[in-house]
Amino acid sequence: MKDPRRSIERFCFRHPNFGIPNLMRYITAANVAFWLLGAVNSRFISYLMFDPALILRGQIWRLVSFIFCPPTMGLLAFLVFYFYYWIGSTLENQWGVGQFTIYFFSGVLMTVIYGFVIYFVTGLSVMLSSEYIYLSMFFSYAVLYPNMQVLFMYLIPIKIKYLAIANAVFFIYSVLTTSFPLNLLPVVALLNFLIFCGGELWNMRPRRPSGNTVNFRREAARIRREQKDRLYTHKCAVCGRTDTDYPELEFRYCSKCQGYHCFCSDHINNHIHFTE
Repeated sequence: MKDPRRSIERFCFRHPNFGIPNLMRYITAANVAFWLLGAVNSRFISYLMFDPALILRGQIWRLVSFIFCPPTMGLLAFLVFYFYYWIGSTLENQWGVGQFTIYFFSGVLMTVIYGFVIYFVTGLSVMLSSEYIYLSMFFSYAVLYPNMQVLFMYLIPIKIKYLAIANAVFFIYSVLTTSFPLNLLPVVALLNFLIFCGGELWNMRPRRPSGNTVNFRREAARIRREQKDRLYTHKCAVCGRTDTDYPELEFRYCSKCQGYHCFCSDHINNHIHFTE
């Protein structure tokens, strides 16, 4: 089966001008603006929420405006705005403008599609916000930078992977306790997370240490034998990109991994070391 992440990377490589630079800057600015308008008139926010019934009646702006809904109308919202701006900007720097644009709006698109599916199947007109889209960004950041420390409650230093685990537990609880089909909405909204970070998440699984010393010459010879019939010489063990598909990309081997594993320049310093 073709890896959708590789197709996205290949598309963005061939279309370097695709995407919206500084996307989170615009989204955060819109969040702040709508927060101010909501502070003046609290009913204003209800005109931004995704509502299939009202969209079909002509309020088509709701297809997009729901992503600008503030997560809360309290002063804490500004801390949330900054937090997600920081996360989104980091992901854009890591993946590139094109991939992050696809990542964000694929979450929006899947949320919209499932919202209409619920409406046409059950008749329920569900009002949606961008809560799970931003949660998807948080999970992606935690997979890429699990040991990054943040200040929980802006006082207690804690690694972001532990916050992600706590959020995952709450996420699973919500899925199990919410009635069908509404319980699948957060799962659908997080599909883009699995597409983009599923490989990294799989590599983070616990591995049994082997303790064997690696013979790099023998491993190099084995790799060369396996690559005789292949169309590439180097392939990244994380993202799967090859020097054939991306001739301008630099590939290197990690001396800290057990075995002879190749990584592209984007992942040579950002991967889980192989232990067997």
